[in-house]
Amino acid sequence: MQLMMYIGNDLIEAVPLELKDIPRPGYVGSIKRCLKIKYSELIRQFPDPPEFLVISPVRTKPVGDNKKQ
Repeated sequence: MQLMMYIGNDLIEAVPLELKDIPRPGYVGSIKRCLKIKYSELIRQFPDPPEFLVISPVRTKPVGDNKKQ
């Protein structure tokens, strides 16, 4: 899983998350705080606050793996 930070329509950074730590209180919030500090100058340049999204990357079949059975 990844925590993705967006400002407007722009992806600023994606941080990998440890699955076992996600239920731990404050884990995701601490990463969000670090990202806000890291990009504080950029955040000040935009009127809207940053948005965060947690995603699980979709696994796809490798190209050429479309054998008919």
